[in-house]
Amino acid sequence: MMVAMKALVALVVLFLPFALPAQTSPHFSNLQQLTHGDSNGESYWSPDSKHVIFQSTRGTAQCDQEYIMNADGSDQHLVSTGKGATTCGYFVDNMHILYASTHEGNPACPAPPDHSKGYVWAVHPTFDIYLATLDGKIQKKLTDAPGYDAEATVNFKTHKVMYTSMAAGDLDLWTMNADGSNKKQITHTEGYDGGGVFSHDGKKIVWRAYHPDTPEKKAAYQALLKDNLTTPMKMELWVASADGSNAKQITNFGCASFAPTFTPDDKKILFATNKDKCDSSTFELYLINPDGSGLERVTDYGKFTSFPEFSPDGKKLIFSSSYGSKSNYEFNLFTVDWKK
Repeated sequence: MMVAMKALVALVVLFLPFALPAQTSPHFSNLQQLTHGDSNGESYWSPDSKHVIFQSTRGTAQCDQEYIMNADGSDQHLVSTGKGATTCGYFVDNMHILYASTHEGNPACPAPPDHSKGYVWAVHPTFDIYLATLDGKIQKKLTDAPGYDAEATVNFKTHKVMYTSMAAGDLDLWTMNADGSNKKQITHTEGYDGGGVFSHDGKKIVWRAYHPDTPEKKAAYQALLKDNLTTPMKMELWVASADGSNAKQITNFGCASFAPTFTPDDKKILFATNKDKCDSSTFELYLINPDGSGLERVTDYGKFTSFPEFSPDGKKLIFSSSYGSKSNYEFNLFTVDWKK
């Protein structure tokens, strides 16, 4: 949710430039920087591992749009409309993408969230999910329920789409077919459920959640939701079967954990958290087993590092980081060769 990225940068006071290391993890080799400047956030691979879709605020734009580039960072070009705000672009297959956009609600960028209410994310009710070709031609609007619909991801084996929706009055996970049919709600607990991804075999899901557990917290959550806002800094990871059954919380840091993704063999989950500096913008990548055991720190960049995703061929990892940034609000995309 970037939404997520733009909200998190509000915490950043100053990023100091420093040199990139050749390697910062026993799991990494061959670090490559794909973007240079601007705010580049969530990025996701095509099924053939040859291309990446990513969201970026660049040039004269005041909010995120969707771009596609080759796996080596070349040929970066706009694929969304250039209107409204977008988030969470994802490949459906090697010829089609989907992403959420507010452009039908208003061609201008949405107003930023009201931080007088604290550190909050906006969940704009005009976000809907669109199917488009690689040249940016919108083929179909996949959601049309009132309220927020965004954060869509796709399983390339089952062709199922998972996304976050307000269609039932709360921020829950839903699934649908890639043509928008067969919509099903798969989470029902009061609170925010989002950022969901499937395991590669399509049998499990992992997501981030904030489930208020006292009357006071529930009242505060509902008050924010009425203003199309939610708070992101106390989120935990959950896993479940693909239909939402057998749900289990696997982190309990009391901080912000999000952007989970299954490793290529589906045996572990890689995710971002600020557990070492709770309530800050300092996020690092960690590995954890799907049962919550075996926590292992993967990166030590010292600032914001998040949104990891493995290439479908299992060879590469892409992520967004402020590491080595030369200005405020600069986040770049990096790839590494992944080693178990």
